Amino acid sequence: MPKLKTNRAAKKRYSYTATDKVKRTKANRRHRLATKTSRQRKTGKIQNAYADKTVEAGIKRLLPYGN
Repeated sequence: MPKLKTNRAAKKRYSYTATDKVKRTKANRRHRLATKTSRQRKTGKIQNAYADKTVEAGIKRLLPYGN
């Protein structure tokens, strides 16, 4: 059986926790922060959010070895 390839785009966006949840970074935190409200900036500060259960199976298929 050949090895499975890891999707490189998914590897940059997602990672696994110790309990096998899929961790992701919230969007809208990279640039143009001056035009956003303080509420948008504050809620976007969360760097470790979890992926939704509906897409978790697809992400795990893209990252077969855990990364």
